[in-house]
Amino acid sequence: MLSGRRLNLLDPSPLDIEIRDIAHGLARVARWNGQTVGEHPYSVAQHSLLVDRILGMIAEPSPADQLAALLHDAPEYVIGDMISPFKAVIGEAYKTVEARLEHAVHLRFAIPYDSGGRCKRLIKTADTMAAYHEAVSLAGFAPEEAQRFFGAPSVSAEAVAEFLVAWPTRKAETEYLTRFADLETRLGESA
Repeated sequence: MLSGRRLNLLDPSPLDIEIRDIAHGLARVARWNGQTVGEHPYSVAQHSLLVDRILGMIAEPSPADQLAALLHDAPEYVIGDMISPFKAVIGEAYKTVEARLEHAVHLRFAIPYDSGGRCKRLIKTADTMAAYHEAVSLAGFAPEEAQRFFGAPSVSAEAVAEFLVAWPTRKAETEYLTRFADLETRLGESA
Protein backbone atom coordinates (compact mmCIF):
# COMPACT_ATOMS: atom_id res chain seq x y z
CA MET A 1 0.00 0.00 0.00
CA LEU A 2 1.12 3.55 -0.57
CA SER A 3 0.85 4.16 3.17
CA GLY A 4 3.62 1.63 3.68
CA ARG A 5 1.26 -0.92 5.23
CA ARG A 6 1.53 -4.53 4.13
CA LEU A 7 -1.84 -6.25 4.30
CA ASN A 8 -1.99 -10.03 4.58
CA LEU A 9 -4.98 -10.95 2.39
CA LEU A 10 -5.47 -14.32 4.07
CA ASP A 11 -5.25 -12.99 7.63
CA PRO A 12 -5.83 -9.22 7.44
CA SER A 13 -5.06 -7.14 10.50
CA PRO A 14 -7.19 -4.06 11.16
CA LEU A 15 -3.94 -2.31 12.10
CA ASP A 16 -2.78 -2.55 8.48
CA ILE A 17 -5.86 -0.84 7.04
CA GLU A 18 -5.74 2.89 6.28
CA ILE A 19 -8.61 4.94 4.87
CA ARG A 20 -6.26 6.72 2.46
CA ASP A 21 -5.27 3.35 0.96
CA ILE A 22 -8.92 2.38 0.64
CA ALA A 23 -9.91 5.67 -1.01
CA HIS A 24 -6.89 5.61 -3.32
CA GLY A 25 -7.49 2.02 -4.39
CA LEU A 26 -11.27 2.28 -4.82
CA ALA A 27 -10.93 5.47 -6.87
CA ARG A 28 -8.83 3.44 -9.33
CA VAL A 29 -10.94 0.27 -9.46
CA ALA A 30 -13.44 0.39 -12.33
CA ARG A 31 -17.00 -0.84 -11.92
CA TRP A 32 -18.57 -2.82 -14.75
CA ASN A 33 -15.07 -4.00 -15.79
CA GLY A 34 -14.55 -0.53 -17.24
CA GLN A 35 -17.38 -1.00 -19.75
CA THR A 36 -19.00 2.37 -19.08
CA VAL A 37 -19.56 5.54 -21.05
CA GLY A 38 -17.62 8.73 -20.44
CA GLU A 39 -14.10 10.02 -20.36
CA HIS A 40 -13.28 8.32 -17.05
CA PRO A 41 -13.96 4.83 -15.71
CA TYR A 42 -16.75 4.69 -13.16
CA SER A 43 -14.97 3.88 -9.91
CA VAL A 44 -15.92 1.78 -6.92
CA ALA A 45 -15.27 4.87 -4.77
CA GLN A 46 -17.94 6.80 -6.66
CA HIS A 47 -20.30 3.80 -6.54
CA SER A 48 -19.80 3.63 -2.75
CA LEU A 49 -20.74 7.29 -2.44
CA LEU A 50 -23.86 6.60 -4.51
CA VAL A 51 -24.83 3.68 -2.26
CA ASP A 52 -24.33 5.88 0.81
CA ARG A 53 -26.55 8.58 -0.73
CA ILE A 54 -29.30 6.12 -1.67
CA LEU A 55 -29.22 4.57 1.80
CA GLY A 56 -29.87 8.02 3.24
CA MET A 57 -32.87 8.38 0.93
CA ILE A 58 -34.53 5.03 1.66
CA ALA A 59 -33.94 4.75 5.40
CA GLU A 60 -33.02 6.74 8.47
CA PRO A 61 -29.52 5.35 8.86
CA SER A 62 -27.25 6.02 11.79
CA PRO A 63 -23.78 7.41 11.07
CA ALA A 64 -22.46 3.86 11.63
CA ASP A 65 -24.91 2.51 9.02
CA GLN A 66 -23.80 5.15 6.53
CA LEU A 67 -20.13 4.47 7.25
CA ALA A 68 -20.82 0.77 6.66
CA ALA A 69 -22.46 1.72 3.34
CA LEU A 70 -19.50 3.86 2.31
CA LEU A 71 -17.15 0.98 3.17
CA HIS A 72 -19.34 -1.84 1.82
CA ASP A 73 -16.96 -2.55 -1.07
CA ALA A 74 -13.77 -1.63 0.81
CA PRO A 75 -12.17 -5.08 0.28
CA GLU A 76 -12.03 -4.25 -3.42
CA TYR A 77 -9.24 -1.76 -2.76
CA VAL A 78 -6.91 -4.77 -2.66
CA ILE A 79 -8.79 -7.56 -4.45
CA GLY A 80 -10.46 -5.54 -7.22
CA ASP A 81 -14.05 -5.61 -8.40
CA MET A 82 -15.35 -8.71 -10.11
CA ILE A 83 -18.71 -9.00 -11.77
CA SER A 84 -21.18 -11.08 -9.77
CA PRO A 85 -21.40 -14.01 -12.22
CA PHE A 86 -17.63 -14.47 -12.01
CA LYS A 87 -17.67 -14.23 -8.20
CA ALA A 88 -20.23 -17.04 -8.24
CA VAL A 89 -17.94 -19.20 -10.38
CA ILE A 90 -15.02 -18.68 -7.99
CA GLY A 91 -17.32 -19.42 -5.08
CA GLU A 92 -16.36 -19.83 -1.45
CA ALA A 93 -12.66 -18.99 -1.79
CA TYR A 94 -13.45 -15.47 -2.98
CA LYS A 95 -16.24 -15.00 -0.43
CA THR A 96 -13.94 -16.09 2.40
CA VAL A 97 -11.19 -13.62 1.50
CA GLU A 98 -13.73 -10.84 0.96
CA ALA A 99 -15.46 -11.54 4.31
CA ARG A 100 -12.15 -11.53 6.22
CA LEU A 101 -11.20 -8.20 4.67
CA GLU A 102 -14.65 -6.77 5.37
CA HIS A 103 -14.45 -7.88 8.99
CA ALA A 104 -10.98 -6.30 9.38
CA VAL A 105 -12.28 -3.03 7.87
CA HIS A 106 -15.19 -3.01 10.31
CA LEU A 107 -12.85 -3.62 13.24
CA ARG A 108 -10.46 -0.91 12.05
CA PHE A 109 -13.19 1.73 11.89
CA ALA A 110 -15.26 0.48 14.88
CA ILE A 111 -18.33 -0.35 12.82
CA PRO A 112 -20.53 -3.16 14.14
CA TYR A 113 -20.10 -6.23 11.93
CA ASP A 114 -23.65 -6.93 10.79
CA SER A 115 -23.11 -9.83 8.38
CA GLY A 116 -26.79 -10.58 7.85
CA GLY A 117 -28.75 -8.06 9.83
CA ARG A 118 -30.85 -4.98 9.15
CA CYS A 119 -27.99 -2.70 8.11
CA LYS A 120 -26.56 -5.26 5.67
CA ARG A 121 -30.00 -5.74 4.08
CA LEU A 122 -30.52 -1.97 3.71
CA ILE A 123 -27.08 -1.58 2.15
CA LYS A 124 -27.83 -4.42 -0.27
CA THR A 125 -31.08 -2.69 -1.27
CA ALA A 126 -29.23 0.60 -1.85
CA ASP A 127 -26.46 -1.26 -3.71
CA THR A 128 -28.99 -2.91 -6.02
CA MET A 129 -30.65 0.44 -6.75
CA ALA A 130 -27.24 1.92 -7.48
CA ALA A 131 -26.50 -0.96 -9.86
CA TYR A 132 -29.78 -0.32 -11.69
CA HIS A 133 -28.97 3.36 -12.18
CA GLU A 134 -25.37 2.65 -13.18
CA ALA A 135 -26.53 0.00 -15.66
CA VAL A 136 -28.95 2.40 -17.37
CA SER A 137 -26.91 5.62 -17.17
CA LEU A 138 -23.39 4.25 -17.66
CA ALA A 139 -23.30 0.64 -18.87
CA GLY A 140 -25.65 0.64 -21.85
CA PHE A 141 -28.61 -1.24 -20.39
CA ALA A 142 -32.16 -0.43 -21.46
CA PRO A 143 -34.35 0.34 -18.44
CA GLU A 144 -36.39 -2.85 -18.99
CA GLU A 145 -33.24 -4.97 -19.10
CA ALA A 146 -31.83 -3.37 -15.94
CA GLN A 147 -35.16 -3.88 -14.20
CA ARG A 148 -35.02 -7.63 -14.98
CA PHE A 149 -31.62 -7.86 -13.27
CA PHE A 150 -31.99 -5.35 -10.45
CA GLY A 151 -35.69 -4.61 -10.00
CA ALA A 152 -37.29 -1.18 -10.16
CA PRO A 153 -35.58 1.38 -7.92
CA SER A 154 -37.62 3.56 -5.58
CA VAL A 155 -35.06 6.36 -5.96
CA SER A 156 -35.12 8.22 -9.28
CA ALA A 157 -32.07 8.80 -11.45
CA GLU A 158 -32.69 12.53 -11.13
CA ALA A 159 -32.31 12.32 -7.35
CA VAL A 160 -28.79 10.87 -7.71
CA ALA A 161 -27.78 12.35 -11.07
CA GLU A 162 -24.56 13.90 -9.74
CA PHE A 163 -23.26 10.37 -9.07
CA LEU A 164 -24.15 9.00 -12.52
CA VAL A 165 -21.43 10.71 -14.53
CA ALA A 166 -18.01 9.17 -14.01
CA TRP A 167 -15.61 11.44 -12.14
CA PRO A 168 -11.87 11.77 -12.56
CA THR A 169 -9.88 9.58 -10.17
CA ARG A 170 -8.72 12.46 -7.98
CA LYS A 171 -12.27 13.75 -7.50
CA ALA A 172 -13.56 10.27 -6.60
CA GLU A 173 -10.76 9.82 -4.06
CA THR A 174 -11.21 13.29 -2.56
CA GLU A 175 -15.01 13.00 -2.31
CA TYR A 176 -14.66 9.58 -0.70
CA LEU A 177 -12.20 10.86 1.91
CA THR A 178 -14.34 13.93 2.58
CA ARG A 179 -17.44 11.82 3.15
CA PHE A 180 -15.51 9.41 5.36
CA ALA A 181 -14.26 12.31 7.52
CA ASP A 182 -17.81 13.70 7.79
CA LEU A 183 -19.24 10.34 8.85
CA GLU A 184 -16.40 9.67 11.29
CA THR A 185 -17.09 13.05 12.91
CA ARG A 186 -20.83 12.35 13.10
CA LEU A 187 -20.12 8.90 14.54
CA GLY A 188 -17.94 10.44 17.25
CA GLU A 189 -20.61 13.01 18.08
CA SER A 190 -23.30 10.34 18.40
CA ALA A 191 -21.23 8.15 20.73
